[in-house]
Amino acid sequence: MSHGVTVWFTGLSGSGKSTIARILEKRLKAMGQKVEVLDGDVVRTNLSKGLGFSKEDRDTNIKRIGFVCHLLTRNGVIAIASAISPYREVRDYNRSLIGNFVEVYAKCSLDECVKRDVKGLYKKAMAGEIKGFTGVDDPYEEPLHPEVVCATDQETAEQSADRVLSKLEALGYIEKGCHSPVRGNPESAGSPPARG
Repeated sequence: MSHGVTVWFTGLSGSGKSTIARILEKRLKAMGQKVEVLDGDVVRTNLSKGLGFSKEDRDTNIKRIGFVCHLLTRNGVIAIASAISPYREVRDYNRSLIGNFVEVYAKCSLDECVKRDVKGLYKKAMAGEIKGFTGVDDPYEEPLHPEVVCATDQETAEQSADRVLSKLEALGYIEKGCHSPVRGNPESAGSPPARG
């Protein structure tokens, strides 16, 4: 019997959040879990259309994702949120709203994120063509006490997903022994950056 929980991925654009989230979704579904993924880009296109990138708009976007996660979690679903969510205060707000909340910090150096940036957004931000870009001219507040830290510039996305599954098991959100670690899959932890 699984309990609803929100797995909240936070990290810089290009840190691998969406890639790990997709692997996690696939593996949880293979265990028979009910899973929904809320990706920052997809939410912005649908639920948060019209919002910009001011602090107020970013906070509104992250609170909307949090509210949907809250509804899913209380109905026994494992909700996986993947959004930059740069501000600590709003992540903490979502944690208190949802309760069953596992924060996963996709920790990746800015240099590595820039290397992975297929859309060239970092380059544009560094040239001043895009304003308010997280990690360049807008702050990213690292989590102080995340349940999981994935060093995505040092491990594969599969290894990061293993780390998250092990924590969900340890916290009792999935049954012990359901997940067997996958070793040696070279799948890249990089993904096209978003501005979420």
